[in-house]
Amino acid sequence: MSENQTYDLVVIGGGPAGYAAAIRAGQLGGKVACVEVERAGGTCLNWGCIPSKALLKSAELYRKMQKAEEFGLRCEKPGFDFEKVIGRSRGVADQMAKGIEMLFRKNKVDYIVGRGTVSVPGMVEITDGKEKGRFLKTKNILLATGCRARALPDVKVDGEKILTSREALVLKKMPKSITIVGAGAIGVEFAYFFNAFGAKVTLVEFLPQILPVEDAECSRILTRSFQKQGIDCRVSTKVENIKVTAKGVSLEMVDKDDKREKASVDCVLLAIGVVPNLEGALSPRVKPDLDKRGYLKVDDHYQTSVKGVYAAGDIIGPPWLAHTATFEAVQAVNGMLNHSTPRRVTKYPGCTYCQPQVASQGMTEQAAKEAGIAYKVGKFPFTASGKAVASNESEGFVKVLSAEEDGEIIGVHIIGAEATELIAEFGLAMSLEATVEDIHGTIHAHPTLAEALAEAAAAVHNEAIHI
Repeated sequence: MSENQTYDLVVIGGGPAGYAAAIRAGQLGGKVACVEVERAGGTCLNWGCIPSKALLKSAELYRKMQKAEEFGLRCEKPGFDFEKVIGRSRGVADQMAKGIEMLFRKNKVDYIVGRGTVSVPGMVEITDGKEKGRFLKTKNILLATGCRARALPDVKVDGEKILTSREALVLKKMPKSITIVGAGAIGVEFAYFFNAFGAKVTLVEFLPQILPVEDAECSRILTRSFQKQGIDCRVSTKVENIKVTAKGVSLEMVDKDDKREKASVDCVLLAIGVVPNLEGALSPRVKPDLDKRGYLKVDDHYQTSVKGVYAAGDIIGPPWLAHTATFEAVQAVNGMLNHSTPRRVTKYPGCTYCQPQVASQGMTEQAAKEAGIAYKVGKFPFTASGKAVASNESEGFVKVLSAEEDGEIIGVHIIGAEATELIAEFGLAMSLEATVEDIHGTIHAHPTLAEALAEAAAAVHNEAIHI
């Protein structure tokens, strides 16, 4: 790497937005560098999406082993090695990170492990790491520094008794009891994981339902399922007076009627959202506009208020999803180097990987009502799906919302087995502005879980065959 070369793009951050931007720039023939403070893949690949899904797969398989008799199989007293469960998860993350590093080499991306700081527009300084003190001259800069877990004031994360998702991924010992504060996707997934391996789990959510952004009916079904699994779900409840003790953690849960309940647990997992992570990324001379929460403001080309400095991914605000971050970053680079018109995120799937899984795209019924949109609903239960029943996974349903005026799909909500895979068909349909008739009119293989998608679309006009 020549000290005097000028890059077409320097990316700060190597997560789903950063590494995708760097690779895309390389594909377009640009001279590009990616500066990542930890390891290629960022939080998602190393401390989030990927290792957590490895843990969840172990939990799912363990649960299935416990129900082997229902399939006519003998699997007496299945056990687990928690250290190996965690170790496999870390191995998966390591393998995928190496894959990103290989893709960097393939696309001639200069990969720098260190902290990158925008010293002035057109110049990035390496302020920490082996190449500290080096300056990278560049035509464009993309900030993709993402977010970090939100903490509670006066509650210190110690990695043993007080955790965020990051520390939970490398726990050395399985807790006997845990309180999870926050029931968004992260909180719900960890609740399923710890409960599957025998922990006493209390899941606490301040809002009136777990998975607050999801369809209310999906949330009710998941709550009922979690309760059957032994998870104590508390909604409209806040946690106060968290204190680390010699034996664990003491706390108080306060419900909507101000009724207080004291509890003692081995540890507490904070899953209360994220905050923007711009620490060290900007010198005092570079001051792009931020919104009131501290996220970078960008225009339709993903450019900040500082010319030549762009941003994509979680650092520009919600929905804080890896797949939307990748989309934004690729669009930003296409605009910079390919001179195309970038697209902003408008439609995207949301996925939660507990069991049963939850996936959605578009409007909930509540949102459609609040927007004054006339709509129809089609719903198909997995209890009527031959494949789901044969697989012993008949919990949940597919719900489709279509505009009454023209039949265009405006929302889809799935809870059940493989929901996070099934949502892709509706994602494509909504991108193409397809109607429920288009879905219903497409032959779906039998027997498959995907048949439920066509049946739900047919149910909008009372044409479903199997209900």
